[in-house]
Amino acid sequence: MPLKDKIARTVSMMPPPRKKLFVICLAVFLVGILTLLWLTNQAWLVSVPVSGSQYIEGLVSTPRFINPLLASTAVERDLTTLVYSGLLRSSGTGEFIPDLAESYTVSPDGLTYNFTLRPNLVWHDGEPVTADDIIFTITKAKDPAIRSPRRASWEGVEVEKIDAQHFVFKLKQPYALFLENLTLGILPAHRWQKITTAGFSSTNLNLEPVGTGPYQISNIKRDSDNLPLTYTLTPFSHFALGEPKIAKVIIHFYLNEEALLGAYNRGEIDAINAIDSLTVRALEKNGARVLTTTLPRVFGIFFNQNQQKLFTRPEVRAALDAAVDRQALVAEVFSNYAKPLTGPLPLTLFPEATSNQATTSPDEILKRAGWQKNVTSGKWELPTKKKGEVPLALRFTLTTSDTPELKGVAELVKQNWEAFGATVDLKIFELGALNEVIIRPRDYEALLFGEIVGRNPDLYSFWHSAQRLDPGLNIALYTNITVDKILDEIKVASTTDRRASAYQAFDTEIRKDKPAVFLYAPDFLYLVPRSVEGINLGIINTPAERFLGIYKWYIKTDKVWPIFVND
Repeated sequence: MPLKDKIARTVSMMPPPRKKLFVICLAVFLVGILTLLWLTNQAWLVSVPVSGSQYIEGLVSTPRFINPLLASTAVERDLTTLVYSGLLRSSGTGEFIPDLAESYTVSPDGLTYNFTLRPNLVWHDGEPVTADDIIFTITKAKDPAIRSPRRASWEGVEVEKIDAQHFVFKLKQPYALFLENLTLGILPAHRWQKITTAGFSSTNLNLEPVGTGPYQISNIKRDSDNLPLTYTLTPFSHFALGEPKIAKVIIHFYLNEEALLGAYNRGEIDAINAIDSLTVRALEKNGARVLTTTLPRVFGIFFNQNQQKLFTRPEVRAALDAAVDRQALVAEVFSNYAKPLTGPLPLTLFPEATSNQATTSPDEILKRAGWQKNVTSGKWELPTKKKGEVPLALRFTLTTSDTPELKGVAELVKQNWEAFGATVDLKIFELGALNEVIIRPRDYEALLFGEIVGRNPDLYSFWHSAQRLDPGLNIALYTNITVDKILDEIKVASTTDRRASAYQAFDTEIRKDKPAVFLYAPDFLYLVPRSVEGINLGIINTPAERFLGIYKWYIKTDKVWPIFVND
């Protein structure tokens, strides 16, 4: 008799109570087996990102130039980063990975860079990417009539086509940081080559761009004046580093920060940045997810010794440096979303830059140099050797912009210095006027301002004596032959060790001379939804670079067996 028939016959012969018990036991057994199998399966499954969902971010202002050669505002750089790719892409660790490039080699003398494009690259419109696109983009970047903000980076660089997939850059002199240039987004020559120089900044291609970046524009919503209200972007399936997982990225534009915050609080947008630190701290306390990374920027007060002879005295510069409470500054003005800074190097690559805080009190520094406090006013004075001559007073003017954070920093530093015994006159200018009327003609005594030094800092334009006058950025008008030689060495140093040694020597010289009071490095603050995974800000030069790794972001996941996971 077959086994199943034997079981059926045995069960049929059981008394009803025993039969009921048998059925219950069998059911428990089967449920236990199925549960065990399910738990075993779940234990072996792994979560993997899958395509789907959407990400909505709000930005202040509207773009004019979604163009890597013309983008100058934050919102323009944001969209350019999403739409365009360069030959290389920053990895977020200070290194560069191939993007459009498949590979490259550098000659031993550091003057020649040979590049090979990845095979089968295409633009968002399906046209092939070739060396002609790279030649066209670099030629336009160097054209003075285009007035590209990136032009200076390409002076002295020639690019030659070998064939459709190969080309070479030739430098007149070695430049160790040249790879940073190659993150520049590439334009499609087949769309731009018919655009005249006069029409380069007015063509619709600046607002309806075609690139090779991770996302392509699928829809633009405009207002009655034809200004964009939202951009909807979708993944580019042929993106060189892999198709992004988030199915839709929507960018909303707002007139000001108040409108942006209102939309965020109403849930109309998922993500925001460029919000003042006090507001961010309040939102974080209410449960918002805040991502931070310290920007490679150096903010300080730069002394103009040509305008104020008081600053030619080393004890004055040293005392003013020692009198600033940096910890209180980052706490009160930035809600601790900043790092105190005492030297000229960015914290992103030189975390030890916060060391060497002054150990001697500012009072002691001035006393050693013969200064005395006026018993009536409580202000420092330096007696003169000539009878009847008025003592030198510790009084000067501090100038900065009307941006809330810089204004707040200036007011706190003024309090520090006046409590110490100086007299400080504070002048506040609108940022545009500050640049044109104050900074360019170097018409200030002490200037509170910032330097964007980058993830691989090229400090030449900020500290070399050849850059003291406009358009140079040496706003301390600093002159030091030793520092000039060090900066020249950094530009050509071919190894990381040589550059690190040169940076250390530079830092030592600047700290010794104290041509500025270095104050803080700001944090970049990014409010994002908790549902988004894979975000790693890393080291970024500008807020726009938060999108460099967007092709790795995801919201939806699925569970699969490990054998189905792609490495």
